[in-house]
Amino acid sequence: MPLPPPSLSDSSIESTASDIVYQHIRNSIVTGALEENESIGQDSVARMFDISKVPVREALKRLEAEGLVSFQKNKGAIVTSISEPELADIFEVRAILESNAIRLAVSNMSAATIEEAKRHCEAFSQETDVARWAELNWAFHLCLYKDANNDFLISQIQAINDRIERYLRIQLSLSHGQPTADQEHREILQACINGEAGRAAELVRQHIVGAHSSLKQEISQAPK
Repeated sequence: MPLPPPSLSDSSIESTASDIVYQHIRNSIVTGALEENESIGQDSVARMFDISKVPVREALKRLEAEGLVSFQKNKGAIVTSISEPELADIFEVRAILESNAIRLAVSNMSAATIEEAKRHCEAFSQETDVARWAELNWAFHLCLYKDANNDFLISQIQAINDRIERYLRIQLSLSHGQPTADQEHREILQACINGEAGRAAELVRQHIVGAHSSLKQEISQAPK
């Protein structure tokens, strides 16, 4: 399907043209408005925003760095696809990195972090807008990892989250995706409150493995 027109929320006085185009295309990819392997015409995007192609190319290069867009000969920019085996590898790396991050964080976790995590957990459980579930899910996890005090580790986890956000949205929107994640979030948080680093790490690992399992089942049942 073609790239949808921009909305007022895409623009900001403080944003550059490249920022606005980047955010609009990124949102279109992670929400599924732009499908895998779909071409993104630079000329049409430039006309849509009434700008030159320079900021469009800048935005697409940023998306390429995130793994959301690739450039192919004779096709230009297209939305990337991730095969099931590749997705399995990514989730395996997620499980390793995120379980290690929380293991490192628990011993340093402050009362302020716990309170922030509780707010994110509650917001996630109460949210009825499916489009916000992935955002709130990430906010909860990031909050718990930051006390690992390892910026490089967090940046790698963030990069993975950015690349697979569209798949996380699918997984969370499954019939039991959000309620299951909510229950698992509460168990992870309780382990952090109790200072149980090993248990928190194992719960995060199971949380990610379970998310991949349900996503894999959904993908296998989807029409080809």
